[in-house]
Amino acid sequence: MDPLQEANGTFALNLLRILGEDISKNVFFSPFSISSALAMVFMGAKGNTASQMIQALSLDKCCGKAEGDIHPGFRSLLTEVNKTGTQYLLRSANRLFGEKTCDFLASFKDSCRKFYEAELEELDFKSDTEQSRQHINTWVAKKTEDKIKELLSAGTVNSDTLLVLVNAIYFKGNWEEQFDKEDTREMPFKVSKNEEKPVQMMFKKSTFKMTYIGEIFTKILMLPYVGNELNMIIMLPDEHVELRTVEKEITYEKFVEWTRLDKMDDEEVEVFLPRFKLEENYDMKDVLCKLGMTDAFEDGRADFSGISSKQGVALSKVVHKSFVEVNEEGTEAAAATAAIMMLRCASFVPRFCADRPFLFFIQHAKTNGILFCGRFSSP
Repeated sequence: MDPLQEANGTFALNLLRILGEDISKNVFFSPFSISSALAMVFMGAKGNTASQMIQALSLDKCCGKAEGDIHPGFRSLLTEVNKTGTQYLLRSANRLFGEKTCDFLASFKDSCRKFYEAELEELDFKSDTEQSRQHINTWVAKKTEDKIKELLSAGTVNSDTLLVLVNAIYFKGNWEEQFDKEDTREMPFKVSKNEEKPVQMMFKKSTFKMTYIGEIFTKILMLPYVGNELNMIIMLPDEHVELRTVEKEITYEKFVEWTRLDKMDDEEVEVFLPRFKLEENYDMKDVLCKLGMTDAFEDGRADFSGISSKQGVALSKVVHKSFVEVNEEGTEAAAATAAIMMLRCASFVPRFCADRPFLFFIQHAKTNGILFCGRFSSP
């Protein structure tokens, strides 16, 4: 298993657990986007700050080999993900915005360009905070086809801000086999034992890859996008099983094992999948602190001497905003998507009915990378 993919996959599932602590809430984010952006900052981290980032990002899976492998590894991944000529649209973009009076090292700026195709742009946070904020928002909106307009809300940056890390990812893909709009109808979605909400439920009867994981009583369904380079993987627990128990059981090793193509059967299946749209906004500081990355945000403790010779440079903000829309044609996302699965039975066409909370992942088939993670638990 590729050590960097294992690191990124482990980080993804750790984030899913933390962001999903409130089981009633929907979750949607791009772990790939977050980890590539933070890896860029990690290039300039030293000492304890760097050690904490290695732990938080699960990069200890790679660091045994040589820390030098990490950044070329990300460069290869970003090149693969952002390649042109695909039948889907997937664009990822990173940028650092730094206070112009702060002396940023040329070596760091060069490395950002070399490995992450990212510029460090200098802005006047000190005396023109609001214009700096709007400038960042405009850049993000442009990179995400206007799906993410207001990444930084008013007040998120101020005159003390030194460094803002921004990453944006946008995805739009059509299903290999589209759902017929005429088959979509209103059906109840079981939010919990005692609550139902109506959803517009799409329907398709076709042959899909599917399996059943007995140890977690969960069906897994793979819905490919046109070109078969990306898949949505949906994990749907049996009715008596809580999604939380499945989330606790998943490790990246298990995820890879459960979704291996040679372990999944081609089955004719009736798929019921709700049409949905999610827009989520996360301040990643609290989440990263829970993963042990605390020094990076603290003046006096942060050691980013590889970024700037100025003392006291700490990370001011890590913000992640995501958008996903799943409909009959396919999926549009600026940070997440889904997957579903079916039981085996010879005598009847299996049914994969996502009428209760489920997990979904958008996976890059060639690299096995998890580009987006989500949980749909409430319409």
